[in-house]
Amino acid sequence: MNVYDTELISGILEESGFKKTSNIENADAIFLNTCSVREKAEETVFNRLNNLKSLKRKNPGLLFGVLGCMAQSMKNELLESKPFVDIILGPDSYRRIPEIIKERSKTNGSIVDTKLSKFEFYDNLFPSRKEGVNAWIPIMRGCDKFCTFCIVPFTRGRERSRTIESIVKESKKSVEQGFVEITLLGQNVNSYRTSEGNFSELLLDVSNIPGVLRVRYTSPHPADINENLLQVMRDKQNICNHIHLPLQAGSSRILKRMNRTYTKKEFLKLVEIIRTYLPNCALSTDIIVGFPGETEEEFKETLEVVEKVGFDSAFMFKYSPRRGTKASEYTDQIEEPVKQNRLERLIELQKKMSLLANQNHVGKIMDVMVEKESKKSEHQWAGRTDGNIWVVFDKTDENVKDIVKVKIDDTQGVTLFGHRIKLD
Repeated sequence: MNVYDTELISGILEESGFKKTSNIENADAIFLNTCSVREKAEETVFNRLNNLKSLKRKNPGLLFGVLGCMAQSMKNELLESKPFVDIILGPDSYRRIPEIIKERSKTNGSIVDTKLSKFEFYDNLFPSRKEGVNAWIPIMRGCDKFCTFCIVPFTRGRERSRTIESIVKESKKSVEQGFVEITLLGQNVNSYRTSEGNFSELLLDVSNIPGVLRVRYTSPHPADINENLLQVMRDKQNICNHIHLPLQAGSSRILKRMNRTYTKKEFLKLVEIIRTYLPNCALSTDIIVGFPGETEEEFKETLEVVEKVGFDSAFMFKYSPRRGTKASEYTDQIEEPVKQNRLERLIELQKKMSLLANQNHVGKIMDVMVEKESKKSEHQWAGRTDGNIWVVFDKTDENVKDIVKVKIDDTQGVTLFGHRIKLD
């Protein structure tokens, strides 16, 4: 989502007459687009601002802006501790950037706009994307789930969905610009609802656009996945055979404390249903360890679920308290060494599960979209399967954006290695 917002902001600035510079010393304006999901992200922004402060001393006319979720949640701290920041804008205020830049030239004070909107979708504004394979397209903004650990509903506002027409229009424009893969984005994409249709209908419409070779989406909420969605995925070959399915915890008590609205049993049943419709579907997940009150036995339940499901990959984190969320007020916070220990154990298990999943692909012929040159050799390509697994193979006569057949010979870490197969 932040990548897309950055592309959107770049598009707005370019429309206003600004040009990008690769040399920060030459910049007349610097905007940091921020995230507040975890404390580490906020620390990174504060450190970056400290590093950039010297540029302001050299060039007092330099315009500094902090945008996005951190601007929304920490505007007071930014105003107090970083007085050299000129502009602080929340996620619903990007459309005002040109007007605010003009305002700033008439005043010496900081300009702050963190009003959240029920209606801002940024329709009719097109992002400035770098050339590539995949275009990120948000289909909705905000969130209504209110998980007790999450600050997103407070920084991005309540859930609202774009029209199917506007999403299809942006998807078609992306194809015209040379993109062949569309990734639909939302905090909970399958909560998408409009008078024109729901998420399954949107997914079908996007998959029917000529030139869209692959469609992905992230992230769904397990409680909102239904069989209609799985039927659409089964029936449309260009919808990737991959679902990112956030577990968060394997204990039903902890899930209830997180306000995740499903139990361990319901999650495992959903995995069964997914694999009935999509037997070879790759599953990835998000997991938080050390949530307040999590016991050792409850953490072991998470390990059991990870082993039982056999996720292809996982994003794994220690619980990070977010000010203003319900979980930050719990008095039974877990000590840092315990959280770290649990994270290391989870990572170790997931490495084994990812290796097992990848070993099952050895010997198979898989469709791989060529995305870029391999980092390790100019004679090799790197591309992804529709299950979102990276594959490295020797170059022959294929080009970036081609989908080719690759026979998998080996796996190392989270990467597959193979060779191109040309079928008559």
